[in-house]
Amino acid sequence: MLNERTSETVPQRMLKKRTMSGAIRMVALFLSFNLHCGTVSLFFPSVSLAQSRVIGIGPDNRYYPVHNFRDDFQVYDEGAKAYIPYIIEQHADQTALSSYVDLESNRHYSLLISTRQDGYLFINAALKRKLRADQWQVLSIDSLYRIYRQPEIFLTIYGAPGLDNNQLYIGYPKSATQKPVVLSDDNLSVRPRPQAVYHNFLGVGLLFLLATHAFLFTVYRRAFQRFYSIRDLVSLRAQEESFLISRPLSSVNMLFTLNLSFMIAYLIVFVQSRNLEVFASRTLLLSEQRFGWVASEFLLLSGIAFMSLLGKYVALEVFGGLYKLQDIINVHFFKLIQSSLLFFTFLTLVLAVVAYNTPAMAWSGKAILLPLLGFYIARLALLYFVIRSVEPIKNLYLFSYLCIVELIPLIIGLRFAL
Repeated sequence: MLNERTSETVPQRMLKKRTMSGAIRMVALFLSFNLHCGTVSLFFPSVSLAQSRVIGIGPDNRYYPVHNFRDDFQVYDEGAKAYIPYIIEQHADQTALSSYVDLESNRHYSLLISTRQDGYLFINAALKRKLRADQWQVLSIDSLYRIYRQPEIFLTIYGAPGLDNNQLYIGYPKSATQKPVVLSDDNLSVRPRPQAVYHNFLGVGLLFLLATHAFLFTVYRRAFQRFYSIRDLVSLRAQEESFLISRPLSSVNMLFTLNLSFMIAYLIVFVQSRNLEVFASRTLLLSEQRFGWVASEFLLLSGIAFMSLLGKYVALEVFGGLYKLQDIINVHFFKLIQSSLLFFTFLTLVLAVVAYNTPAMAWSGKAILLPLLGFYIARLALLYFVIRSVEPIKNLYLFSYLCIVELIPLIIGLRFAL
């Protein structure tokens, strides 16, 4: 019985082993085949997608897509009182789609907008233009940066609901001689690192102003102490025999006037760095985001300020001759330079301290205009009393003279200032 069982059991065991080994081989072969197919499938779909990908957008497909804002859109939520990411299941009926557009990191590119129905374009909550259906709107990011002076803007498209009805891209124009570029991944976007051009220049500018003041203090110490003396400024008795007053166009006076021009130009660049416009400086400053360009604009503004101060002296000579006030012209010009040096030096120090200690603070034009307005009014009053103490003149003539040479330029400046 034992031998029969053994003889029957051994073949059965051999058969079971062969069956199991064959099954294992089949499973291994199946897994290997699937793994191989899966590995191949990782490459071939990407190749097929890359070949079928649209490589042109915008009017006549003349732009390469740099960034698609489809996944960046936001909508305003009434319950949260804030903007939240767009979710297709929840916001399919929303007619206003918004997104932040980084201008500083996308210089030299273009912003492309298209809607399937007529709509409207808002930038920073202000209506800018009407969007025509199925027409591409191409906006230069460089122009937007020069206009808004902000690293990014908040853009809103109001019109047809849904993502498929609104398109917003950052694109780069194709070149006629450039070969087509196939993008393999829309989610990969390489952007230049933002450069703190303003901050670098403002730091170097402070060192430059410190060097010019140190030079003037070392070489022309007596003149420096006279120009930067508050006691001498408020004194109504001007020493007309002093060479600083009797020779307004001397080399010493011109050096201090040039130093004043440097400070005025530095303040204009400083205010520009806080996204505030001064006169028409928007067309002058930062056509390029480079340190050398900002430095050249600083020198240009310094030259304009210096020529304006010399023009001020010429205007004093002209109107002083008309009013027969030649004796007070030199005193007038000296007090003008002296008061401006003291005020703008103090203002530069205060603004620099505030800016470097509160880098995230939002700046307002009133923060600059109010101190300037107070300074010019105080200087006008000071000049009135100084001139009255030097030259006996009727109030009507003196008031008329000061209105022409001081008050009218102030009003014109405020009209076209911040």
